[in-house]
Amino acid sequence: MEPQNYTQILEFLLLGFYEKPELQPLIYGFFFNMYLVTLFGNLIIILATILDSHLHTPMYFFLSNLSFVDICFASVTVPKMLVNIQTQNNAISYAGCITQIYFAALFAGLDNFLLAVMAYDRFVAICHPLHYTIIMKPQVCGLLVLMSWIMSSLNSLLQSFMVLKLSFCGDVEIPHFFCEPNQLVNLACSDTLLNNMVMNFGAWLLGGGPLTFILYSYSKIVPSIQKISSNQGKYKAFSTCASHLSVVSLFYCTVLGVYLSSAVMQNSHSAAKASVMYTVVTPMLNPFIYSLRNKDIRRALKILVKKETLKAAIILRLKNHG
Repeated sequence: MEPQNYTQILEFLLLGFYEKPELQPLIYGFFFNMYLVTLFGNLIIILATILDSHLHTPMYFFLSNLSFVDICFASVTVPKMLVNIQTQNNAISYAGCITQIYFAALFAGLDNFLLAVMAYDRFVAICHPLHYTIIMKPQVCGLLVLMSWIMSSLNSLLQSFMVLKLSFCGDVEIPHFFCEPNQLVNLACSDTLLNNMVMNFGAWLLGGGPLTFILYSYSKIVPSIQKISSNQGKYKAFSTCASHLSVVSLFYCTVLGVYLSSAVMQNSHSAAKASVMYTVVTPMLNPFIYSLRNKDIRRALKILVKKETLKAAIILRLKNHG
């Protein structure tokens, strides 16, 4: 067996959106604005759920956690890409690449688990309404979120460790806008069979497991809603699920679309462009889906805006009298 010429890689080159230099200012503006909308949209949801006592319920507790995770998920990839475009340097250090893989896997996994936990919350609220307050106690809600963090952390540690075991011969160009594990596996010189097995197992466990649970929950929720006698009761029950279903559909459809399209087209650049949907666009749209379709959130946002407007008016008056 011939010896392999492995080298110590110090950095990788991210080539996701750098093939056309003349489009760099447009791409920068596009991602910068989307990132700002993601930050402010999700921060407003978090503030609304904290400041409005009417939203101190399990459903909105989980929603605020989802908003926090969405901010973190977008922050793993977008700021680094913006810095690279601004400095005209598309390099990322080896340590930075492993760190990005860890946190991207962590927050992607948390998205999956939190969506499943939110489905469980709706299942209990609609199928077992009389026992809702007993089952969904604050301690239980906190434990569900904690378990989501633990399982996601363990998976991301495993994914990062498997990438650390890879050896590279010299080709350090990643045709993506962030360090995506599949792309690194394709660049490796060492045996990648175990890496592929671990990645596929993780994808099915963290993606397929929560999705299966969500589908099962709604298979019980829908018949329960149909049994409600009044149309008003049916509408109220369905409206509490509509936002969650919209977010679930958006997240899983974009993720499935990315991996199915990349498998069919075998085009890394196309996969990078498609990945924007679930890494950037979905976290940006989630606050709008919940605020537009949820009366409680809209009411809390109106109260928040009125409070801030009143504070600004008082401060302005004090300055003028001073």
